[in-house]
Amino acid sequence: MDAALLEDHRTALTGHCYRMLGSIADAEDAVQESMVRAWKAADRFEGRASPKTWLTRIATNVCLDALAAAGRRRVRPVDLPEGPGVVSDALVLHTRPPACWVEPVPDVAVLPDAAACDPAERAVLRESVRTAFVAALQYLPARQRAVLLLTEVLGWSAAEAAGTLSMTVPAVNSALQRARATLAARNPAVAPRALTPDQKALVGRYAEAFERYDVDALVALLHEEATVSMPPYSLWLRGPASITAWLRGPGAACAGSRLVPVEACGGTPAFAQYRRGGAEPWALVVLEVDGDRIASMTSYLDVAALFPRFGLPMQLAA
Repeated sequence: MDAALLEDHRTALTGHCYRMLGSIADAEDAVQESMVRAWKAADRFEGRASPKTWLTRIATNVCLDALAAAGRRRVRPVDLPEGPGVVSDALVLHTRPPACWVEPVPDVAVLPDAAACDPAERAVLRESVRTAFVAALQYLPARQRAVLLLTEVLGWSAAEAAGTLSMTVPAVNSALQRARATLAARNPAVAPRALTPDQKALVGRYAEAFERYDVDALVALLHEEATVSMPPYSLWLRGPASITAWLRGPGAACAGSRLVPVEACGGTPAFAQYRRGGAEPWALVVLEVDGDRIASMTSYLDVAALFPRFGLPMQLAA
């Protein structure tokens, strides 16, 4: 097995490791470790499985090792137990380290090229890197997470998953049942989904209103239970009243921003936000749409790490 063949599978492996670990940086590290292990064990690869299956088995076990060593789960601010915040003059923003948060991911890093993948398969892979789904996965014990991803996302049989995870087939089926129950309480099942034309128009109106910084127009686009969050800050807000107070108060510094569309999180609407007319990189903004309204706005503020990963400049041309 040569290096070129290993590289052919890097994108698929990165997507799998990202779902397991909730971090593109951790996923890339896991893939690199998987490549090293595969190279060292190449003489034992006898073609009894496809190279992709063999590499996925290695990568799954690398991720299980990483999760055991980390001893923690990644979350979103809305998953924290303290509940939504209240905007006031006494508001204090607290941060948590980058390792606490589920990270957004560039589509190009985790999704196979459309020409190299069955459309139905690619649709499921796209849905499975949505931030909400990846965040829900982090609440599964590591082996349940692996079982669900191998069978529900990658389409493996219970026997194939059992062989990879050193489990019995009944144990795999039991783990899958428990994983499905946990996810059902947190997130819809993985299903092919794309924005409708009306939803694309909604996202367009959001971008236009944000660049005008028309708060009334922005709030009119929100779901009544809409949320706003800004990792690495643990604060999150719920509902148009709180979001309006933020936009007119601490968030008012975003007036005059420019938004650049970004392909992220399996086709989830996303933008790179630059303040001061494009001079200051500020956030990677990821939206969730529910029906005909915006359900969540998450602004990831670690632009030093995120913008280069997404191939974004640190300043826009005037």
